[in-house]
Amino acid sequence: MAKQGKRLRKINEGLDLDKSLALAEAISTVKTAANAKFDETIEISMNLGIDPRHADQMVRGVVGLPNGTGKTVRVGVFARGPKAEEAQAAGADIVGAEDLMAAVQEGKIDFDRCIATPDMMGLVGRLGKILGPRGLMPNPKLGTVTMDVRGAVTAAKAGQVEFRAEKAGIVHAGIGKASFEADKLLENAKAFVDAIQRARPAGAKGTYVKKVAVSSSMGPGIKVDVSSLSA
Repeated sequence: MAKQGKRLRKINEGLDLDKSLALAEAISTVKTAANAKFDETIEISMNLGIDPRHADQMVRGVVGLPNGTGKTVRVGVFARGPKAEEAQAAGADIVGAEDLMAAVQEGKIDFDRCIATPDMMGLVGRLGKILGPRGLMPNPKLGTVTMDVRGAVTAAKAGQVEFRAEKAGIVHAGIGKASFEADKLLENAKAFVDAIQRARPAGAKGTYVKKVAVSSSMGPGIKVDVSSLSA
C-alpha cells in the first residue's frame, strides 16, 4: 500500500471512511477536507448494477448542472456559413470545417466539447479514431449533432456535463469546485443523480445504484448512503 502523505493523514484523522453518510453530509465533509493550494474539483461517482458491454445496459447522456461546474469549457464546432457564424456568436472557442479537421489530424485538439451540424458528420466521421477514444465524438443522442448550434454551445459553456458508464459500471462527474457553497454542490449532485436515475437502461436488472461516493481532487472518498439519494 502506498504511504500516505502528511497532509492526507491529517485529513483522515477523525474520519470514518467505512461509514456511509447522507449525501448532504458527505458533500459537506468533502468540502471541509479540501484544503489543497488550489480550488479542488468535487466529484461524485456511482457504481451501477449494469454491464456496459451489453448495448441494452449502457448508461450515457448529458445533464445540465444548475450551478455550473466552475470549469472553463472550451467548445469546438464543425460548421459552415451561417451556422459557423452562429457558433462564434454563442461563444464557441474554435469553429471550422476542413481547416478544423486538419488541425485535429495534426493533434491540435484545443477543445473539451465538440459540436457539429448534421451536414458536417461526413467530415467529422473521418476523425472517429481520434475523437472517439477521447470522448469527443459528436453524437445526436447527446445533443452535440444539431442544427441548434447556439443552444448547444450555450449549454456546454453553462455547465452541461456528459456521462458514460465505464467497463466496471461506474459513472462519475465533477459537480463543482470546493469554493462552491455546500448547497450549490448539493443541487448539482442531485441533478446528476436524477439524470442517472432517468437514464436507467431497459436491460438493468436488480439493484441499479449499488454504491455512491463523493471526493475532492486531493482528498479521500466519502461513502454515501444510497437511501439518502431519494430524500
